[in-house]
Amino acid sequence: MSRYVGPVCRQCRREGEKLYLKGARCYSPKCAVDKKTYPPGQHGQAQTRRSKVQAYGIQLRAKQKARRIYGVLERQFRGYFDEAARQKGVTGEALLQLLERRLDNVVYRMGMAASRKEARQLVGHRHLAVNGRTVNIPSFLVRPGDVVAVREASKEEPPIVEALQQARGRRIPPWLEVDFEEKRGRVQWLPSREEIDTNVQEQLIVGFYSR
Repeated sequence: MSRYVGPVCRQCRREGEKLYLKGARCYSPKCAVDKKTYPPGQHGQAQTRRSKVQAYGIQLRAKQKARRIYGVLERQFRGYFDEAARQKGVTGEALLQLLERRLDNVVYRMGMAASRKEARQLVGHRHLAVNGRTVNIPSFLVRPGDVVAVREASKEEPPIVEALQQARGRRIPPWLEVDFEEKRGRVQWLPSREEIDTNVQEQLIVGFYSR
């Protein structure tokens, strides 16, 4: 299954806002979104002058934006939507909750990685453990009470140490508890929509797949 391996800053410029895909660079003056406020490509500047966007295009952009933020491919994203649609409650909120429960996202939210992409690499390289057992599947879904920790042999890995230092000044979501000294965290409960700060209009995604 293929995955986008091009410049991630192009994805942020395509959406017209920071998706925080490149860690510390996104907070620096080097951020491409701040330097180039138009979409990428030969006709990027001309695209900003286009007047009318159809409803389908708006829904598509909302779906693509969510996929890029969480680093999920289309087939897997559709799977999350189908699972959310089977659950009780609001489908859009259930979809975002499933995406937030991914282990790579939780590792990023806890500050153990500078970006979700880096978190996927750390999980895939077996640097993290859930409830004392090594997990190398980024899409692993955590549950309330789960303890996510950096393995003892990986606690001095430079990317992890640097990310945790930067995270001390960053807001940790209330549904997560982090012990920076021990390099571990705990899932206290599953997040509600109000506790998910991702700038995504989930109702547009529901509309896209419901066409």
